[in-house]
Formats: sequence, structure tokens, C-alpha cells
Amino acid sequence: MKLVAIQSLSPGVCLAKPILDEAGNTLINAGIPLTETIINRLKQRGVTFVYIGDKRTNDIVVNSTIPLSLRKKAMKSVEDVFQSLQKKHKKTRVALLEQSFREVHKIGNQLVDEMMNNDDVLSLLTDVYIYDNYVFSHSVNVTLYALSLGKEIGLTQPALEKLGAGAMLHDVGKMLIPQDILNKPGKLTDEEFKLMKKHTTYGYELLRSTPNVSMLSATCAYQHHERLDGSGYPLGIKEERIHLFSKIIAIADVYDAVTSNRVYRSALLPHEGLEILYAGAGSQFDRDMISAFRRAIAVYPIGLFVTLNDQRKGVVSKQNKGLSDRPYILIQEEEDRILDKPYEIDLKESPTLMIISSDLKQT
Repeated sequence: MKLVAIQSLSPGVCLAKPILDEAGNTLINAGIPLTETIINRLKQRGVTFVYIGDKRTNDIVVNSTIPLSLRKKAMKSVEDVFQSLQKKHKKTRVALLEQSFREVHKIGNQLVDEMMNNDDVLSLLTDVYIYDNYVFSHSVNVTLYALSLGKEIGLTQPALEKLGAGAMLHDVGKMLIPQDILNKPGKLTDEEFKLMKKHTTYGYELLRSTPNVSMLSATCAYQHHERLDGSGYPLGIKEERIHLFSKIIAIADVYDAVTSNRVYRSALLPHEGLEILYAGAGSQFDRDMISAFRRAIAVYPIGLFVTLNDQRKGVVSKQNKGLSDRPYILIQEEEDRILDKPYEIDLKESPTLMIISSDLKQT
């Protein structure tokens, strides 16, 4: 199978992996030929990349990093927390929040167990989701990225469990932001952005005032937009005053924001998202953490068509743990000709070779 841009699809092409909703339910099955109407609807819903069937890459398999059933549980637990805030009766709201927070911790621990028992690099491009509420999906994605980074820098399992809870709840304050601002399909005005920034304070106040929720989770909600150079918000604190978990979540938060499908903006590929993080390395984000994050995620996802510096072209076929920018490549073209018999090379064993570009239009 091959990863391609939605804009390059033409009617008749078949999906190699299904399109799912945010709860993990199948919307469009694999193997079904796409019509022009379906392609246009996918574009309208903000889908940027899909996996398609391709006879030259039939042997390339893309597996989900996190079991679908566990992701569905995580989505449900985040949704329950956020929806509890909509209850008007205070006692009902507090009781529901406490129950929801317990479930968040439980699911967070299950995600940690999955991460600890899985040596694969993390890629969330393996499944394509269409979601109605970006905040829920974003909260789960940030948790997965944060846990991958935390594991890579050597956090213990108990520390990862605390990090997971803080990451899942980091944006809870957004449910107290007016929906027309939260879901605005375009740039916010200065006044709207000023109000949006209050979600950090709202989340902090909410979590620290709820029984049985740790101050550490409240701190993650409060500080995840702080930056090393003091340019962040709401406090503008620097370096060592920012909690380690908040620094981790900040990296995961920005990365997921720029690599996620949005109606008003095309998602970036993983290596493009990393470039944005590296642009802020040392000033906004911890440089060593970004390097660790690079090792923990799939920089070049399986199925991506790439060009090497010797002008050979092919598709990413497998990952190398710890060297995710040095994957296996199934070479399909060399010396400007398409090969009858593609062959695989391991970039880890070829130090002079490097990926110089990618192409999502190769259908």
C-alpha cells in the first residue's frame, strides 16, 4: 500500500485502509473504489492523506501502533470528562467529573502499558480519522506522542502514568471557551486569541479544585503553552520554572497540531512537523527532547514515496527503531527507469544515502 495526498486521487482508486470516525467506527471500507463525490467529501472533511492499494507495493503492510479498541476507550474517556463540564447542576457535574477522571487515569495506564510493551516507533498516520470534535482527538494524540517522548528520555512507568493523565487532560479548559471561537475555521482576531489563551488558566483552576485530581495534572494544563525563552503563556515563565511534563506536552501539542487534518489547513507530514519543532529548538523547546522525539516517532511513514540523494526512488517499507529517519526503502526507480523487480535497501546500513524529498502524488 502507498500513502498519497487526497488531492492526487482520481475516481476508481481503492482504499487500502478504511476511513474511520473519531470513535473508531468504519465510515469507508478498504477495497471500495472511490467516486468523485466521496473524494470531494473527504477533502471537505479535512482529510489530507490516505492509503491506497498499489500492485507494486502490495507486500508493504501498515499496522496500527495502538490497538483500535484502546484508542476508542481513550477517546470515550476524554469525551466523558469534557461533557461532564456541560452539566449545570454543580453536584452532578462534580460527581461525573470525579468518575470521568478515574477512567482517564485507568485508560492512561493502559496506554502506558501498551507503550512499554511495544518497541515500534509511533506513527499516527497508520489510521485515517474523520472527527467532529478536534479537541477530543487532539487530546488522545498528544497523550500518545508525550508518552513516546517520555519513554525515549527514560521516564519510569509510574512517571509515565502521571504524564499520561496530565496529557489527556491538558486541554480540558477549552470546554469553557465559547464554541464559536474554539471551532472558528480561520485565524482568530486578537480579542478571540486573548480569550482562547485563557483555556490554560481555566483548565488549571478546574483540575486543582476537583477532588482526587493531582496538582501535577493541573500544572500540565496550566503550563503546556509556556516556552523556554519566556515567550509562552499564561505566566511567561522560563527554563527550569517549567515542569518537565509541561515541556514534554508542549512538544507533543505543537507537533500534533501541525500534523493533524484540519478543514482550513492541510496537515504536514511528520518530517515537516519536525522542522517546525527544530526551528524553535533551544529557544522555545528543549533541543535534546526534540532529538529524542525524532527517535521515538516515524519521521518517514511507511508507504511514503521518497527520492534519495543518488536519485533512486522508492517507497518506505519498514522502520528502524531509534533511527526513524533511516528507514528501509523499496527501490522502484533508478536511472530514470521503472524497475521490473523492485529491491529493498536499509538506510541504516548505507550512511552515504539520505532522503532528499517525498512525493504524495504518486498514485
